[in-house]
Amino acid sequence: MGMAMEGIKMSSSKSIMSTHIFSTDHKTIGKQFLFFGIFFLLFGGFQALLIRWQLAYPEQPVPWWLLGFLFDGDGGIITPDMYNQLFTMHGTIMIFWAITPLLIGAFGNFLIPLQIGAKDMAFPTLNMLSFWTFFLSGVVLLVSYFLPMGVASGGWTSYPPLSLPAGGIPGLGQAFWTLSITLMGVATMMGAINYVITVIRLRAPGMTYFRMPLSVWGLWLASILNVIFVPVIAAGLIMLLIDQLLGTQFFLAGRLAAGGGGDPLLFQHVFWIFGHPEVYILILPVWGIVSELLSVFSRKPAFGYKVTAICMSTIVVLSSLVWGHHMYTTGMSPLLGKTFMFLTLLISIPSSIFFFNWLATLWRGSLHFDPPMLYTMAVIWVFAIGGLTGLYNATVTADIYLHDTMFVVGHFHYTMAASVLFGGYAAIAYWFPRMFGRMLNPFISKVHFWGTFITINLVFFNMMALGYAGHHRRIYNPNEYEFLQPLMDMNIFITIMALLLGAFQILYLYNFVQSLFKGKVAETNPWKANTLEWSMDYPIPHGNFETIPQVVNGPNEYSHPNVKDADWVCQTVKIEGES
Repeated sequence: MGMAMEGIKMSSSKSIMSTHIFSTDHKTIGKQFLFFGIFFLLFGGFQALLIRWQLAYPEQPVPWWLLGFLFDGDGGIITPDMYNQLFTMHGTIMIFWAITPLLIGAFGNFLIPLQIGAKDMAFPTLNMLSFWTFFLSGVVLLVSYFLPMGVASGGWTSYPPLSLPAGGIPGLGQAFWTLSITLMGVATMMGAINYVITVIRLRAPGMTYFRMPLSVWGLWLASILNVIFVPVIAAGLIMLLIDQLLGTQFFLAGRLAAGGGGDPLLFQHVFWIFGHPEVYILILPVWGIVSELLSVFSRKPAFGYKVTAICMSTIVVLSSLVWGHHMYTTGMSPLLGKTFMFLTLLISIPSSIFFFNWLATLWRGSLHFDPPMLYTMAVIWVFAIGGLTGLYNATVTADIYLHDTMFVVGHFHYTMAASVLFGGYAAIAYWFPRMFGRMLNPFISKVHFWGTFITINLVFFNMMALGYAGHHRRIYNPNEYEFLQPLMDMNIFITIMALLLGAFQILYLYNFVQSLFKGKVAETNPWKANTLEWSMDYPIPHGNFETIPQVVNGPNEYSHPNVKDADWVCQTVKIEGES
């Protein structure tokens, strides 16, 4: 009897370990990435609030409700070193440990096999290892907070010599930063290879490339970019790590170097060869999600479906050729600067095409303003502002004036933070019923949406106004500069709006957690969508489909004239009269 009970306990323990912790089920791994990303989103967002406090109220103690007790050793005041650490880690965490796992990790894992009709990823074990390597990278990053000299403080780009001991950065924090990013890159490569191969090899019969949902297109193309460019930054980071720990001089030059030394500009080139495609790695999944959700909630086929997919593919190519626009002020030759400017402006053509495709999808549609649709509409607005202001940064003459000002910070946050954040919220609201079998509270979701939409625009738009007025970024105390003192009222206003923005995210967290356990039980297909993930009951078993589905039509067949008694039809249901 005792042995039997022991066997039951071991079996139960093994079951929990294999089904929840070290699961190879892509859906479970997707949820793990989601929870991981939400944690770091809140953590990185909190650091942003501390940055804003310092800019609005320099040399004033951090209040208790912003965890001011963490700064007791300095009289509750954020010191210059702390400030450098805050904006370094804020940027790093939000890009690599919040946005990446939320969009690429969570929804790439959860959606791709389901939407293409596959039973799982091509390499399930590699998929599991990808998450746990990503988890390890996050642990290494968090451990650096407990080092005697603190975390990295060389900026989220970590340009040498600032990121090297010879440049004045003490301690091991910078090396831990480099190591954690390298591990994150390894995890990303594992996932990207899996995504690419899964889409190429495991599509269901009839699931041609131009029958794939545009959300899959966005995730797949982003993964291709990861496969190409993550090795570039990995090579640069390994060289930087060797410089930091072994005293080599790949990126050290001038009086700080012994002998001939290396070239710090080499790291900038390596960083941005990866860094600008990284912008599209994060935004392409959002564009795909937006295209899909606009179709669902306007009850129309996605306008220009094939053109949108082709435009996203074109951007993959063009994004590889524009990194130099980040380096106009480094002494770049005028001819090279004009080349990068032309290539950057060229990206606006395919971007504009699918932007207008979105508007055409909405035109004369039967619009349903459920929470996923509201978040999706917000993406259109913030992406328009972020894209248009990017033209100034792409133009050599304008960028020389605006470079390293708050204008760049505002533009970057419109493009990356606001666009990606609203895209992530749209995805969570839309696929929450599939992931957890329950619905998010629609009222709280709408309150969160309007609060976030209003405050986020008041924060980032005014940042651009500050930059246009000459306010540089990475300034510890604006009061030290006479020409910035008249702008302090705007700094204070931005900070108040940022604090309100943070409060609305707490409301969202409450909605998310409460809905996980007590949310309304969802119908099988609450949005009446026709992609494959909605064709089965919750919970979706490991292996997804009892039999591999046969796909016979595209992903956005809404309001088809040959479909009676409904305005949608699943991809596996043949439409009468269609060949």
